Amino acid sequence: MSEYVFKLPDLGEGTVESEIGEWNVKVGDRVAEDAIVGTMMTDKAAIELNSPVSGIVVSLAGEPGDKIPVGAPLIVFDTDGDAAEAGGDTVPPDGAEPAPRPVEPAQPLVTLPAAAASQDGKVVTSPAIRRRAKEAGIDLTSVRGSGAGGRILRRDFDQHVKAAGGGKAPARASAPAVTVRTEEIKVIGLRRVIAERMAEANREVPHFAYVEEIDVTELEALRVHLNANRDERLTLLPFIGLALVRALKAFPQCNTTYDKARNVLLRHGAVHLGVATQSPDGLKVPVVRNADSRTLDDLAAEIRRVSEAAKNNTARRDELSGSTITLTSLGKLGGIVSTPVINLPEVAIIGVNKAVLRPVVVDGQVAVRLMMNLSSSFDHRFVDGYDAAAMIQEIKEELEHPATIFMR
Repeated sequence: MSEYVFKLPDLGEGTVESEIGEWNVKVGDRVAEDAIVGTMMTDKAAIELNSPVSGIVVSLAGEPGDKIPVGAPLIVFDTDGDAAEAGGDTVPPDGAEPAPRPVEPAQPLVTLPAAAASQDGKVVTSPAIRRRAKEAGIDLTSVRGSGAGGRILRRDFDQHVKAAGGGKAPARASAPAVTVRTEEIKVIGLRRVIAERMAEANREVPHFAYVEEIDVTELEALRVHLNANRDERLTLLPFIGLALVRALKAFPQCNTTYDKARNVLLRHGAVHLGVATQSPDGLKVPVVRNADSRTLDDLAAEIRRVSEAAKNNTARRDELSGSTITLTSLGKLGGIVSTPVINLPEVAIIGVNKAVLRPVVVDGQVAVRLMMNLSSSFDHRFVDGYDAAAMIQEIKEELEHPATIFMR
């Protein structure tokens, strides 16, 4: 038997280890070269790995959630006399130094199917689609995949759901009242990364919270007016983003990241705006590069693009890192006030709450106005409370008099 050891490759961004997200193969499966064998999780994204050779899976390095160092054995293949290409080591029985040995396949090999189920009923698709299928009660073996080797893509799943009339889960018989189930959910992948980062931020950063209410009546009127004759409708978010990047010109200490290893503050000239986005895999922060040099329409379009990419797992790794300040919003679920946690290594985050009609006093008279709170957090080690408050007041001034956003 000729063994080929597929070692975990360097996944970039200084990654020294990676977490197993999902296996698409099991011991005993015969796979073809370039078939997707599994998903590895980095701090930023899920990365699919392709088999560098054709052969039979002899062993796997661990289970989903286990961490594997870069360069450590990930999968051992029995190449069965097949070619061993670059990307791993062929290990001969006598333990001699491995060397590649390209040979024609001894017999036809079949790529592990996607639309057709493997022996354990598993199909090849992304973790996000598996989660959506589970929530919708859809059997993925009934979905026709159009990707390489029959892999189920997002559009395939969406078309199947549409054809099935929404993909509602079938009705199930009610369980006896006395039956109580406890489900164990392993904390892995992006959820583990989020948990670790939130704990680190709360442990290391003395958060200074500042909440201010803003009258967005005039801003909303402008938004409605601009949306009257356009296909891509503007939300309030790009207006707030534009006001933020304008305010940062006067408060550059808030457009800063902290290099803990060197104990150095990096004050950035450009504003790379992080936009906290809820995805099927958890909270992600895609980045709008050079937000300070964009027009309103350009900023709105880029926020839409990177947010969509984060939601459907098409965002590149470089689009999920490098932000200098973050804007977060829960939309209609925004509530009255929130306490956003700083997105390390940044020193500030701006939280947008829900806009609601409220009675307020204007020029001595009670009037109904559209009011919205900004709930922001700052790293009090590097941003003084006075500067934090002054910056939010600058944003308030711009949003309450929206013409000033375009005059700077």
